Amino acid sequence: MNTKQPKIAVVTGAGSGIGRAVATELLRAGWSVALAGRRPARLAETAALVPEGASVAVRTDVSRPDDVTALFAAAVERFGRVDLLFNNAGTFGPGGVAVEDLPYEAWRHVVDTNLNGAFLCAQAAFRQMKEQEPQGGRIINNGSVSAHTPRPRSVAYTATKHALTGLTKSLSLDGRPYGIAVGQIDIGNAATDMTAGMRTGALQANGEVAPEPVMDVADVARTVRHMAELPLAANVQFATVLATAMPYVGRG
Repeated sequence: MNTKQPKIAVVTGAGSGIGRAVATELLRAGWSVALAGRRPARLAETAALVPEGASVAVRTDVSRPDDVTALFAAAVERFGRVDLLFNNAGTFGPGGVAVEDLPYEAWRHVVDTNLNGAFLCAQAAFRQMKEQEPQGGRIINNGSVSAHTPRPRSVAYTATKHALTGLTKSLSLDGRPYGIAVGQIDIGNAATDMTAGMRTGALQANGEVAPEPVMDVADVARTVRHMAELPLAANVQFATVLATAMPYVGRG
């Protein structure tokens, strides 16, 4: 990162888990960050972990276009520009539900958050990054190893993460003329509240329930920071960061 020019990031889902870890990693590295999430109290907890004045918390439901517009307006009003969007907000949806029993409302909620929300935030980032001076910026989408290989009974989550890969590729192509670099990080078994159950037992493809290894979420945050701080002439198109011994490659 060029430390002579402040860098400004928008991080969605910043109130917990991967979003909080990435936001605090960037803030400690000298970035200014707009913290977005649905729960103001959790955003305040994130902000309290870093130097005062370097962040602004904006209550945001990424599935709502007006909320996303307000988020980017707040970031620009406070900091003047946007250099990075970490498109992180997401949900697993109801776990362990068979395809035939999944309510449409549950399917729609996962799609609205994971896919539609990512699109809306990327669209807002494009609009800002094209118009600002100097032009350009970077978008990093939080995919998942589920963008490659599904878990049992995860149809909504898996479908959205596969779709996110297509979104990343299309945005990457469309961003070229404007100096907008777009990449994706696919994460497996980072230790967060959302993955706490994996340590005691996760459903496997053979129907068994078995504990799975996890990794420190700080390792994810450092990877995102590396991707974010590359010059815009370079891009990590896809990165996969996972717990080394998790059952993902081959037979596990």
